[in-house]
Amino acid sequence: MSTSTIDRLESSRRAARASAAERSISKAEGWRRRGPLLPALIFTVIVTQLPFLVTIWYSLRGQNLLRPGEDIFVGLSNYIDIAQDSTFRQTALNSVVITLGCVLVAMVLGIVLALLLDRPFFGRGVARTMLITPFLVMPVATSVLWSVALLNPTYGLFNWVLGVFGIEAVDWTSTYPIIAILMALVWQWTPFMMLLVLAGLQAQAKDVLEAASVDGAGPWRVFRSITLPHLRRYIELGVLLGVIYVVNTFDQIYLMTAGGPGTASANLPFYIYQRAFLGFDIGQAAAMGVVVVIATIIVASAALRLIFRSFEVKE
Repeated sequence: MSTSTIDRLESSRRAARASAAERSISKAEGWRRRGPLLPALIFTVIVTQLPFLVTIWYSLRGQNLLRPGEDIFVGLSNYIDIAQDSTFRQTALNSVVITLGCVLVAMVLGIVLALLLDRPFFGRGVARTMLITPFLVMPVATSVLWSVALLNPTYGLFNWVLGVFGIEAVDWTSTYPIIAILMALVWQWTPFMMLLVLAGLQAQAKDVLEAASVDGAGPWRVFRSITLPHLRRYIELGVLLGVIYVVNTFDQIYLMTAGGPGTASANLPFYIYQRAFLGFDIGQAAAMGVVVVIATIIVASAALRLIFRSFEVKE
């Protein structure tokens, strides 16, 4: 073997040892950075994943607190029962209607209000503060405000306004329960959507808008071709967060309509509450909870994929 060949082999060995040492240092550096986060990660797993595993275990058992002696393993029987439960399908449809109705209407109103607040005018700070206030009100207070002060059939503000025009009073929470709930939810969530869209508007490059105006583009053309594509990621993020939170709505339904009449305005969280704490059927309630969590994860994962894809697109 020639001297040059030996030198090349020795050089490759040294390069391999150096590369291994760099990888070892890189791993050690990575663990040094991630180390302080491990307690938080462990805590998160304990308080989120362990209860979910316990819920799955309960969902596989036929446990009913009224019949404590019948706590047996039933496998997927609870899931089959809820698939055949017409009330579960109705409350699932109600959840979709309430969630999409609230998020879409709140987003449209939020975009309109954000466009108005993005323009300078006297008292803009006061107007912005007042428009944000509904999002800061507790859901329980929101429910009482809407059911008692605004939608009450006897002395509610809405019926007083209808009476001025000679229209007969309406019992909103009994006649139109889902619409009544949507009113309260949209009032509460519109400020959140407005803030997200307003942040996107203020992050938009003003020179691009000025250049479009100089080129003769009108306000609607500028909004449709420049502003709206820029706001896409903010709108998608608002819709995603809104869906995740609104699908778990409980306070407004419990306090405004109690899920009624019958189960006409009940959503999945309220129906799960009824099965667990009024029907004492722990097994079926746990199975419903597992189904809701899995469905939420699927929707959130699909939405997050769309959001990440929009971030990869260059403006």
